[in-house]
Amino acid sequence: MIVGLTGGIGSGKSTILECFKSFGIPVYIADDEAKKLMNRSKVIKRKLISLFGEKAYVDDQLNRPYLASKIFNDKTLLSKMNAIVHPKVASHFNHWLNNQDSEYVIKEVAIIFENNLQDQYDYIITVVADEDLRKQRVMKRDNVSREKVEAIMKNQWSDADKIEKSDFVIVNDDLQKAKKQALDIHNMLLKILKH
Repeated sequence: MIVGLTGGIGSGKSTILECFKSFGIPVYIADDEAKKLMNRSKVIKRKLISLFGEKAYVDDQLNRPYLASKIFNDKTLLSKMNAIVHPKVASHFNHWLNNQDSEYVIKEVAIIFENNLQDQYDYIITVVADEDLRKQRVMKRDNVSREKVEAIMKNQWSDADKIEKSDFVIVNDDLQKAKKQALDIHNMLLKILKH
């Protein structure tokens, strides 16, 4: 069983993933794997350089600030980049999945609904948190301005829209309560699998 985990920037997805890991559930973080593949895969490198130019890589490593500045206001470039990277991540995930032997796995993808990927999951958990708290978390974590965080949020679906399409929701304003919700969902998923 494949469970998707999503949530807006700063909602605390990583914290919740740690909870599921502590329950012995394998976790696949699509963004992290995409970054690794963008540095490792010669095919992806070649295609990204032809799309973005030589500045796409510096010292053989992905030039993330440069790419971010290019795709931030250009949906077409973003789509072209995703068309290069996403299929590779999907096949990497399938290979990873074949090597797992737990009852279910969690695949974390920040933009499941934005990319219309919900059909790839048996269930979807959305992590939400108070908007101001999310902004504070990201400003602190990434050392960026409030405006920058708000601009990123504008490109993501609202929590309300995600909740409507999700099977489970974890409110991550209070860590102890969020951990309890994660455990409850874990137990529900195990129950579903037994039936």
